[in-house]
Amino acid sequence: MDQERGLEFFHFSLHSDGKVTIRANCEIEDHPSVLRDIVYSLDETGYPTDCHVRLTLDDTFLGSGWFRITKEFIECESISPDLGRVSQRVDLDEPIDGFGTHPVVCDGYLLKVMDRSKGPHKSKVNCYLPSPDHRGATAPLLARVNIGTEYVGDEEITVKAGTFEAHHFRFIDDGTAGMDGQHPPYDVWVTADDDFIMLQGGVAEPMATWYELEWLERD
Repeated sequence: MDQERGLEFFHFSLHSDGKVTIRANCEIEDHPSVLRDIVYSLDETGYPTDCHVRLTLDDTFLGSGWFRITKEFIECESISPDLGRVSQRVDLDEPIDGFGTHPVVCDGYLLKVMDRSKGPHKSKVNCYLPSPDHRGATAPLLARVNIGTEYVGDEEITVKAGTFEAHHFRFIDDGTAGMDGQHPPYDVWVTADDDFIMLQGGVAEPMATWYELEWLERD
């Protein structure tokens, strides 16, 4: 309680053709500690195209993986000390809703797929992750999840970075997501604009974790 759990620095590249690339550096100061670097790209429609993940655990190399995402298949090339070189390909019955990458900024951005025109409601997000672990602290490999989500509504909030109009969402793990109901409810607030920048987030007991945006620069 009241101790720093970690830091995350992120950068959005908004390309003139509508494509987006998100870069995130995440430091989780739990034991064992996790250092994650992510480069994640989406096309002009918001559909994911590729992602690179690199991880260290307690300053020891854990793994590095590259993912290519299309509407027909997902493929992964990964290397780690425990597994060696791994190649995966999964054919898709239908396009996925998104690709989860584990930085909290990407948690918020993933929620952009929810249809807010329906008003407050619950839904499911069909996606793949590079790790089913709640910290993402395993060698990068494909893992399918069906995440429960809820659009709570809109409100104005104040964080260290300032006061913002925000969309309020909630991740819900009811046991059908592929994580066996192990993750407590996770509330997320993002900017109420096209960027969906993570403003704050809170995970309930027993994790009892709080995230807050400290500063933001926009060009």
